[in-house]
Amino acid sequence: MSKTVSPNVPSRDAPPLAETAPTGRSARLVVMLVALALLLAAPFFVYPVFLMNLICFALFACAFNVLLGYTGLLSFGHAAFFGGAAYFTAHAVKEWGLSPELGILTGVAGAALLGLIMGYFAIRRQGIYFSMITLALSQMFFFFCVQVPFTHGEDGIQSVPRGHLFGLVDLDRPLGMYYTVAGIFVIGLFFIWRFVHSPFGMILRSIRENEQRAISLGYSVARYKLGAFVFSASLAGLAGAVKALVFQFATLTDVAWQMSGEVILMTLLGGIGTMFGPIFGAALVIALGNYLATTGFPVTIITGLVFMVCVILFRRGLVGEFNASRLAQKLGLSDRS
Repeated sequence: MSKTVSPNVPSRDAPPLAETAPTGRSARLVVMLVALALLLAAPFFVYPVFLMNLICFALFACAFNVLLGYTGLLSFGHAAFFGGAAYFTAHAVKEWGLSPELGILTGVAGAALLGLIMGYFAIRRQGIYFSMITLALSQMFFFFCVQVPFTHGEDGIQSVPRGHLFGLVDLDRPLGMYYTVAGIFVIGLFFIWRFVHSPFGMILRSIRENEQRAISLGYSVARYKLGAFVFSASLAGLAGAVKALVFQFATLTDVAWQMSGEVILMTLLGGIGTMFGPIFGAALVIALGNYLATTGFPVTIITGLVFMVCVILFRRGLVGEFNASRLAQKLGLSDRS
């Protein structure tokens, strides 16, 4: 006589619930806790200024990825927001005597205004024409920074005071400055995560996948693109404003077109359209530039070779390829959109 098993009663041969694979949510929680612990402990093992530089560029790359990865718009002019906010913050803190938090807000507001102006003209075109317009407008802003008196031309704004955050945290202390930068970075990542997972972010993804269908559904595509552009510009400005306080100067290097190319490279290396890909890409580029600078070997050649290898072997980027792997799918760690 055959033995029947009720569908509501687990079989004795089935593995216990405690031995099942961890859910995606718990795995993500563990990863985030480990990453937070590493972020807190890092300045005790690695030079804090290097870490702060890496964090600023990681936030810059994540801000750029909002526009490219989640909206499908390739901008060649994001250096204007990054470097412009650095100038605005440096001038506000040094010349106007504002506190560091108000100086950062001034830089973010200036970058948002630049994003609104540039985005208003750029979103009227698509594809390569959009990219070329952003490049042209960014170069116009670069020459503006060369000519206006408050940027001090090629000398830049130097000796920017860090001051005290909210009158309490002394930013001249390395650990105080580092944890301030790390806190701003975490807040920025939270805003990005909330933005891309909101209904607004979902509509941006639909525009990226099929713009004509989004238009047929009644969405004002131009407004959504402009909103994404301003949001991305604001966060890029936040990264530039913080960098100005970290290094206590703002120069033309931050608004040059090469800076826009560098952030594109970081995003491509890490993985377009992933939450953590730009962070890994920024870490790779900054680490190569830092540790190879003293070897005498051209850093740009090594960076170019790494980029070629990633394009050939990891077409989705480092994190993008991991997200597509079976391991990431099994653990529920994939953040592909």
